[in-house]
Amino acid sequence: MRVTGDQALVKKLNKSIVLDTIRRKGPLSRTDVSERTGLNKATVSNLTAELLQQKLVEETGPGESSGGRKPLMLLFNEAAGCAIGIELGVTLVKAALTDLKGGILLERSTPLARHDPESAFAAIREVTAPLLEAAPETPYGLIGIGVGVPGMVDEAGVILYAPNLGWEGIDLKTRLEAEFGVPVVIDNEANAGAAGEREYGAGRHVRHLVYVSAGMGIGSGMIIDGQLYKGAWGYAGETGHMSIESDGRLCSCGSRGCWELYASERAYAYAEASEKNTAADDKKSDAADQASPLPSLTTRELTARARGGHEETIAMYTEIGRRLGIGITNLVNGFNPEKIVVGGPLTEAKEWIEPAMLEAIAERALPYHRRELAISFSGLGSRSAVLGAAHLAVSQFLGRVRVSL
Repeated sequence: MRVTGDQALVKKLNKSIVLDTIRRKGPLSRTDVSERTGLNKATVSNLTAELLQQKLVEETGPGESSGGRKPLMLLFNEAAGCAIGIELGVTLVKAALTDLKGGILLERSTPLARHDPESAFAAIREVTAPLLEAAPETPYGLIGIGVGVPGMVDEAGVILYAPNLGWEGIDLKTRLEAEFGVPVVIDNEANAGAAGEREYGAGRHVRHLVYVSAGMGIGSGMIIDGQLYKGAWGYAGETGHMSIESDGRLCSCGSRGCWELYASERAYAYAEASEKNTAADDKKSDAADQASPLPSLTTRELTARARGGHEETIAMYTEIGRRLGIGITNLVNGFNPEKIVVGGPLTEAKEWIEPAMLEAIAERALPYHRRELAISFSGLGSRSAVLGAAHLAVSQFLGRVRVSL
């Protein structure tokens, strides 16, 4: 199919390319921008003049001369506005106020005790209020809010299904836009995490990346050939509900043996139940009768136990690492990525999880798939999703144009 566009669209696309080049590679001279983008110097000069007027780009001191007058260098103005990124988790809501280049200005978090939409909305308001108060005076002010949620989101930002929250068909985007009066972008939290890692963390310059978010559930954000992959209808990445045990534990999604029941913080509840029932071999675990029970201890509490040499906790993390490696092997064999990045709250237990995870991948992944595969834990710690969500809002604001054939 032939793609056509009028002059306004072509100009918008070229302007987006120039701005993105300066944002990623600056400081650059106008000649540098022309050479990197393939646009002629007159076009670059006209577009940068507009960007300077819009305060999205600023001129710095002179650069190196290649003969003649030293050129003025161009830099992206990250202080032209600010954004808020929010991660709506199963037990916690986190938010960060950032500049337009992902620099964190302020962070807040609050526990999420109840999962009904009203309670979640109240928690979002609670963490957002101090960020709004602290937002600096900038040319564009608050340009938008990005939210990462643990579930499937359609193109309109409606949360279609979030099994760990018990949500179906929740239009959080419209509610937040009415509350805060700025554009809101809502996506799956693993997609947000993948965007954060590729933009600011361990996935920079990687064109084929799988980001595995391991917290109270598991989700995957997949970047294929430099673009976030969402599938035919936008629901790709629900890998936490990939079955790794055919007749395994009952999951809140209605299936059995889902990966996240064995390789996320959900596994803590089953380990706790197992400890309680070791004295009675024929007694069924309380957790076995429930769909995805929540644990009573947090990762922070359990990693403190592990550091103290608690053998059962260390053994639990070793098993979680092995199961995490089994699921990652399926992703490696299926998608053949350049890099796997593991992020989310479970990364706090990296010390005990990583050896068993890497061993399982080495044993099970196809040799050609793992030959040049890089595996790492998040470069952003537990901030991948909030920074990625803020970046999604910034990207929308900057008006990046995608032309599909």
